[in-house]
Amino acid sequence: MSAAERHQGLILVADDNESNRELLSALLGAEGYWVVCAADGREALARVENEPIDVALLDVVMPRPTGFEVCQAMKSKPKTRLIPVVLLTSLNSDSDRITGIMCGADDFLTKPVNKHELLARVHSLLRLKRFTDELDNAETVLFSLALSIEAKDPYTEGHCDRLSKYSVALAQRRGLPEDLQVVLRRAGIVHDIGKIAVPDQILLKPGPLTQDEWNVMKQHPVVGERICAPLKSFRHVLPVIRSHHEKLDGSGYPDSLKGEEIPLTAQIMQTVDIYDALTTARPYRKALSPKEAFAIIQSEVKKGWWNAELVDLLERLVLEVGALIDDKLEIVPRG
Repeated sequence: MSAAERHQGLILVADDNESNRELLSALLGAEGYWVVCAADGREALARVENEPIDVALLDVVMPRPTGFEVCQAMKSKPKTRLIPVVLLTSLNSDSDRITGIMCGADDFLTKPVNKHELLARVHSLLRLKRFTDELDNAETVLFSLALSIEAKDPYTEGHCDRLSKYSVALAQRRGLPEDLQVVLRRAGIVHDIGKIAVPDQILLKPGPLTQDEWNVMKQHPVVGERICAPLKSFRHVLPVIRSHHEKLDGSGYPDSLKGEEIPLTAQIMQTVDIYDALTTARPYRKALSPKEAFAIIQSEVKKGWWNAELVDLLERLVLEVGALIDDKLEIVPRG
């Protein structure tokens, strides 16, 4: 059955008891849902990995692995973490519910399952899934738009991907929490999306820009912020987009922010952006080696432009543990 035909959604029922599987399948099927079943945890994980599951109903005491473990595994993977999970259990202790919450469960149903409660929970979670799918689709459109802008200039090929990875690595070294690492991963892709408003004759000009052209170019962070603003999941990405061209001494753009007025996430992005720009070939110069690039960046630190701590951290990441970055964090140093 195609996605268009299963208008109600695809529900996974995972339970080692065949009678329970048949009962839940009959209840859900009668409401127009498409149901797939799994007899143990291993089969459940295979289902969610290979099929477009919309809601997963997991028996807690399944073998190989348990419902708790399946839920935790699903919530730990980007591909499956947004699938709503309902744990089915005859266990009623607070500790069991806390365990389920810690595993990332979205809801609980107590056995024997009440038909009306089951259908109400599934309907509610399907609405949530459709909403998150729409968010995911919107992010995909933004990422595609950003990469299409990058593709205009052969000299910037891979720039967004490198910035995404470098900024996350630098954030990890700096000790930033995981949620801000996600912000930087997204910001690395869309940080220059506002360049869609910059005419190609300015964006691709091989020589120096005139003052009027430079004034147009300096508006791209503001435009980028405006493009991404409607997406609420990007609310913490917006300051990175707007402020990654600021300088600590206030000589940057678009707002002439100084020092700690510039968000730390934006400072991280600007640090890796400068490094990548210097170590990427341009029509007017060859790519610099990491050593040459950091010599220039450190001289600019002395001018008061960049965060010395972040520059030092990035330099150690690239020059001291470059192989580790490549193997573990998928970052490929230039030069």
